[in-house]
Amino acid sequence: MNKTKVMIIAVVVSIAFLFSGCINGNDLDVPYEGQWGIYSLDTNTWETTLLFSLDDQASNLSLNPSGDTLVFSMRINGNEDINEEICAVSISGNDFKIITNNEHWDLYPTWAYDGSKVAFLSGRNGNLDIYLIDKDGENEAILYDSGHHDADIHWSNGSIVFTSKSCIYMMDEDGANVMKVTSPDKAGEWGNANLPFGDYDPRLDPSGTKVIFERLEGDDSPHGNYNIYMIELDGSGERRLTDTYYSQGFASWSHSGEEIVFIVSAIGTDGKYDIYMMGKDGNDMRNITPDYYPDDFLCHTPIFSINDDRIFFIGEWWV
Repeated sequence: MNKTKVMIIAVVVSIAFLFSGCINGNDLDVPYEGQWGIYSLDTNTWETTLLFSLDDQASNLSLNPSGDTLVFSMRINGNEDINEEICAVSISGNDFKIITNNEHWDLYPTWAYDGSKVAFLSGRNGNLDIYLIDKDGENEAILYDSGHHDADIHWSNGSIVFTSKSCIYMMDEDGANVMKVTSPDKAGEWGNANLPFGDYDPRLDPSGTKVIFERLEGDDSPHGNYNIYMIELDGSGERRLTDTYYSQGFASWSHSGEEIVFIVSAIGTDGKYDIYMMGKDGNDMRNITPDYYPDDFLCHTPIFSINDDRIFFIGEWWV
């Protein structure tokens, strides 16, 4: 989801028992170095750690299967789309590496389920297409080109899901057997929101059989009114998990498959960029953003650590 940054005084919605009085601005704070950073939020202590500081815009975290390395995209030596490259860093903040290095727009990386390769999007032929590259930056090759923008990719258990023409598709990891998974009403039609009506940002569950995604269902807000859905990979059993119509998305599964974490970027016209969590069936939805997070600190693309005890996310200090 393309989020327009709207800064207001954030009203943090929280549940008292979740925090148990341990989160307060006098005891904890958010480390700050560069304007952007990769952060870790401990969901037991609610302490926030800066793993890797960045001076340039970053997006779209993905954790490798062994749980020790993150890939993401970052703008390097410039602020244009062509400056965005695929990068990697360990969860300790060491071993930073630039995986792609070219004059093309490379973004939205996702690890292969065996950790040997990274799939990503690249704008090289007029549209975004799906590419593969070895984790060491070798053997780059195109995997799939539908002739349209292909976006929002996720790879798990031998399948890749992605967005095309505002619908969710799946294919085998070799690019074969492409199948349309969702067919939302008004898919691709423009209203008053930031994207056309339709479905975006699919994520496979750990078993590789279910997909969560956000659906733009209303345009009362210029940021879009979205709900989070779940569907079986074969296209059956579609159901809505939220009924809030927030500007929300980038949902990600826990490794246990029991929890889902996502971002609420706006409620109506009010900017938020808060981290939310809910159960796998949409139950127990709550804002887990600590109340010591300042109003000018925005959270993006949260994912679970390998043990599900931490949330990795990209933080941005609004200037």
